[in-house]
Amino acid sequence: MLAMDYIDHDSAVSPSPIPVTILTGFLGAGKTTLLNRILNGDHGLKVAVLVNDFGAINIDAELVVGVESNVISLANGCICCTIRDDLVETVMETIRRPEQPEYILLEASGVAEPSGIAMAFNNPGLRDRIRLDCILCVVDGEQVFAAPEMMELKIFQMACADMIILNKVDLVGGDQIGKIKKWLDSRFHRYRLIEASHCNVPLEVLLSVGRLDPTQVGSSLHELERHDCGDPNCDHEHKHDHSKAFSTWSYETDQPLSLEALRQAASKLAANIYRAKGVIYSADAPERRAVLQVVGRRVDISLGDAWGKRRPRTQIVAIGAHGAIDKEALHHKLEQCLSTP
Repeated sequence: MLAMDYIDHDSAVSPSPIPVTILTGFLGAGKTTLLNRILNGDHGLKVAVLVNDFGAINIDAELVVGVESNVISLANGCICCTIRDDLVETVMETIRRPEQPEYILLEASGVAEPSGIAMAFNNPGLRDRIRLDCILCVVDGEQVFAAPEMMELKIFQMACADMIILNKVDLVGGDQIGKIKKWLDSRFHRYRLIEASHCNVPLEVLLSVGRLDPTQVGSSLHELERHDCGDPNCDHEHKHDHSKAFSTWSYETDQPLSLEALRQAASKLAANIYRAKGVIYSADAPERRAVLQVVGRRVDISLGDAWGKRRPRTQIVAIGAHGAIDKEALHHKLEQCLSTP
């Protein structure tokens, strides 16, 4: 959620940090549905799953289906407070395994405060081993105003999230969705909201690793841009037809960028841009590739391996609401990041 300075992750010296996504949201919002959707997606990742339920029996862990993954139960307590130490130890044990996971998904209890979980990942033993990729908050579009005594917790969960997934919109009308947005506008200055049914959100928005790794952005650019079809009569066969809800935009240049200028620009992207990612040719470290990760308001720029025989070149992809990306303004914003001699 907070913009961060770029970090030197020298892949020649130490392995890249393992990305972590935290799924939060009130009871019954659809977190386990989203978890299963991610796990069954075509991302090519070895995933470790941590599931926390507040009771002594972890029902949510039993509902993770259809994948070959490590499902680790954290029951009988809440990982944001009473069993936070258990969370840290479990993550440490997970990343020490001989077959190290490439990604960690953490489904928090419906009563957890995600800020407490994020603080646990600031443990000195974890800081260089994992990277908090994003916090996703699932909201039940039908029941968002139910249980008013828990409204403060619901608001706090949304406030801590990089993106809010307004789920179950198929069960409500446009008036209810408008009411929810007006309610959110009155409480949050800036937020990212994605409308979904059954948590059906494209992996390009949810993740930025595996086959969606930003370092592979060049090879995957054409595949991503297939979603950006504005022709209502288009008869292309899309594996996951999200073209009516999402669009992509890309930027390429051979000129080096200033990483600080890029960080500032990325932290001020429009609310209808959900995720941006790319490989950066920078003036700060021209001999090494920099990797940009943006999800919601969270910005991470890290230094990766050397360019070697590859031509230094910046390639960035942005993913946002369909038809809502101001491509000219976004291009101008990135052109302003070019390093002057």
